[in-house]
Amino acid sequence: MTMNIKKLLGKKIKHYRILRGFSQEKLSELLNISQRTLSGIECGNNFLTSQTLDKIFDILKITPDELFHVEYLKSNKELTVELTNIIKSLEKDEEKLRTIYRVIKAILND
Repeated sequence: MTMNIKKLLGKKIKHYRILRGFSQEKLSELLNISQRTLSGIECGNNFLTSQTLDKIFDILKITPDELFHVEYLKSNKELTVELTNIIKSLEKDEEKLRTIYRVIKAILND
């Protein structure tokens, strides 16, 4: 199942809005759009204008690369399969396998 571009961008905008500590109300105010319009953008029902997009980059302090890079939005199942394949491909590379192990352990101990 693939998401359309409006849904992907909306999900990323919402992610960065929350990460930066903005409510929908506050961000919509800063963008000079209605909260309903912002909600529609985040849900993938509305598409944003280039002017709003420029303001989003500025206000949320993100780059176009950050907004348009959507690989991390893969489903949990897709991520699990991909990680499993990566680990299996490294079975004979002890150094890389141990490094991955230490990284995962560090994340889990956080």
